[in-house]
Amino acid sequence: MGIMVSNDLEKNSELNRRISSDLRARTQSMERKSDPDFEEDSAYIEGTKKTGKFTWVWIVLIVLAIISLISILFL
Repeated sequence: MGIMVSNDLEKNSELNRRISSDLRARTQSMERKSDPDFEEDSAYIEGTKKTGKFTWVWIVLIVLAIISLISILFL
C-alpha cells in the first residue's frame, strides 16, 4: 500500500509540472498580445462628442429631483 501512494505522488508531481509549464506558456503569450498604447480603443471614441453647454441644466435638475425626493420622504 505504501508503494501505491508513492507512485501516485510521482504522477501528481508530473501532472503539476505539466500544468505549471502550460500556464507559463499561456501567460507569456498573453503578455505579447497586450496593447499598452490603446490604439484599438481610439476607434471607440471617434464618433463621440464633448459635453454640451447645457450640462449644468441637467445637473441642477437632478439635484432638485433628489432634494424633492428627500423632502417627500421625510416631511
